[in-house]
Amino acid sequence: MHEAALRATRELLLEGGLPAVTVDTISERSGVSKATIYKHWPSKTAVAAEAFGRHMAEVVEPPDTGTARGDLTEQVRRVSSFYASFDGAVFAQLLAACVTDPEAAPYFRIYFLHGRREAIRRLWERAVRRGETDPGIDVETAIDLLFGPLVFRLLTGHRELTPTQADNLAHAALNGLLRNK
Repeated sequence: MHEAALRATRELLLEGGLPAVTVDTISERSGVSKATIYKHWPSKTAVAAEAFGRHMAEVVEPPDTGTARGDLTEQVRRVSSFYASFDGAVFAQLLAACVTDPEAAPYFRIYFLHGRREAIRRLWERAVRRGETDPGIDVETAIDLLFGPLVFRLLTGHRELTPTQADNLAHAALNGLLRNK
């Protein structure tokens, strides 16, 4: 039942984004009753957040290039590419919906953000073990510096999400903005 509802929601998201998802359409597509859906999730946005988080985890796997610079730059590229696709529009819709649906926000954090941040945390910890990063830099700060600009660009549309721009962001984050004297 749980998986059927998530699978139906994921299909609906891929077909038409968050506007295509209602508890009625999830119920119709999955064969799961509306009452059962509401028993497990407080809203359509909560179901969508869980389904979407699983989807991104499957399509944006963390790389292992052999170096911290390679891993983190490649991950920024992959996330940028994801956000530049239709999936990015769905992500933006979910993020916006969570602002007005406070019951869904924890689902977004747990099923989307937590999983994504955990994947980057593993990349960062591997880099620390290799001695390639400053162990004094908090992993949460590193994640925000590397991936926050992608979300900002997605939501504001002020710069494109291209591989070149992803490389520029990764380079600035990994090398710092100021020259060391």
